[in-house]
Amino acid sequence: MKLRIFTEPQQGATYDELLTVAQTTERLGFDAFFRSDHYMRFGSGDPGTGPTDAWMTLAGLARETSRIRLGTLVSAATFRLPGPLAISVAQVDQMSGGRVELGLGTGWFDTEHNAYGIPFPPLGERFGRFEEQLEIITGLWTTPVGERFSFEGAHYRLADSPALPKPAQSPKPPIIIGGSGPSRTPRLAARFADEYNLPFHGLEDTAVGFDRVRRACEEEGREPILFSTAQTVCVGRDDAELARRAEAIGQGLDGLRARGLAGTPAEVVEKIGEFAKLGAERIYLQVMDMSDLDHLELIAAEVLPHV
Repeated sequence: MKLRIFTEPQQGATYDELLTVAQTTERLGFDAFFRSDHYMRFGSGDPGTGPTDAWMTLAGLARETSRIRLGTLVSAATFRLPGPLAISVAQVDQMSGGRVELGLGTGWFDTEHNAYGIPFPPLGERFGRFEEQLEIITGLWTTPVGERFSFEGAHYRLADSPALPKPAQSPKPPIIIGGSGPSRTPRLAARFADEYNLPFHGLEDTAVGFDRVRRACEEEGREPILFSTAQTVCVGRDDAELARRAEAIGQGLDGLRARGLAGTPAEVVEKIGEFAKLGAERIYLQVMDMSDLDHLELIAAEVLPHV
């Protein structure tokens, strides 16, 4: 099982704070540093200096780390046109020496769209745009150098594109598709994704979601893709340390224990093992208090070696 650190900078974090967490992630031996792609804080509270752009952040981190994988969980297809997004991700992949992964989804948080003037079409249209973006991005990346790429869809049209730049990874960076939708999401994951991520669900729902994607892969005629989950993490050596960490992120310990990866190191190792039995090969540990580097130290020392 690979453990990846997953952050939510829209809740209030500067680039320098993200850099510290990313470099700590690398030093401690975790597999990857991922961040959300949002432009507004969820819920009340101090947003700090405001949002940081996901791909601009990852471009900076690409030059200030050397080993860890870097990516989004997930970028919203509503935020960027597919051609420019393909260029940005390919460039960051080059800047990192081939360590980038693209998590992409439909987009869902209407408040941030309204706040920053981003169109927010109905769900059916968002799925249509999402599917076309996947076709375009993968098409641009995999078109041989010297050849041209064109696309005619209901939402996007590309004519005679040189399909450059190319990412460092060949034929393309891994694509992650996530979500719990029962039909369209599994179909798109089976068709386009290298990894399917089912975030913040319990064991029973995770098993159902993974099985849907397995069946979709069979129908698509391909081997099952990699499975992962994202879970809020809160680890402490004793109840007092656990309670302190839960309070720092504004959550109750009982709820975190029931629906996330919360508990002593031994408890968390056991629950990670249950996700592994379902077929998960990666877990994204959602770290909500980025100032608590001792938390990462504890996980690296007492959880990471046992999974």
